[in-house]
Amino acid sequence: MRLTVSLLLLLLPLCAQPPQEGGRKGGGGGAPKNLKILKPDEVRAAMGAYTRSLGVTCDFCHVMGDRASDENPKKNTARMMIAMVKDINAKFPDGAAKTYVTCYTCHNGKSTPLTAPPAATPGQ
Repeated sequence: MRLTVSLLLLLLPLCAQPPQEGGRKGGGGGAPKNLKILKPDEVRAAMGAYTRSLGVTCDFCHVMGDRASDENPKKNTARMMIAMVKDINAKFPDGAAKTYVTCYTCHNGKSTPLTAPPAATPGQ
């Protein structure tokens, strides 16, 4: 019994090691790289808004494991859309003091926005 308790006490520091940096889930990995439209302080909030507005996950636009990569063509499309939204909001008379148009304005939680209203159901 003493031997078991002694071994447990000796092994306790091995179980109490701090978590490793590389193993955490959900991104991280330091400062954003390859930014062409967004500023570093805008990235986290913007990515969350895009996820909710389009109903997609990160790998819809990003190459998992290398988020700075431009291999996924949807990432460039997203950049064009971000620039379009910024341009539209900047053209309002108050100089974009308010946000008038967002991704959700057209996408409504879908990855591809509708280009026409849904067909009317019979009896309406």
